[in-house]
Amino acid sequence: MITMTPIIIENQQFTAITVKLPKTNFMAVTNDKGYIMCGALDVALLNEKLKERGIIAGRAVGVRTIEQLLEAPLESVTLGAEKLGIISGMKGKEALLKME
Repeated sequence: MITMTPIIIENQQFTAITVKLPKTNFMAVTNDKGYIMCGALDVALLNEKLKERGIIAGRAVGVRTIEQLLEAPLESVTLGAEKLGIISGMKGKEALLKME
């Protein structure tokens, strides 16, 4: 099952996406500029193979719900995210707010 839900964080709109897969869930919260995602995100791939795209993204591990994804510290972030002041250890929702 796939669910897409609009969410508001400090008057900014994002879309929460959850894909229920066998034995795991895939989760992301996104806007037009970037996204945060569960541990399935390969930040090294984005930074190395897709560097020219300047993708703005962050990865949180060990999360099972969108709420946890928003509250979890980011384990890693892309180079594009770092340019916006998004750093590893920052909560997911704080990173999203920098993606204006």
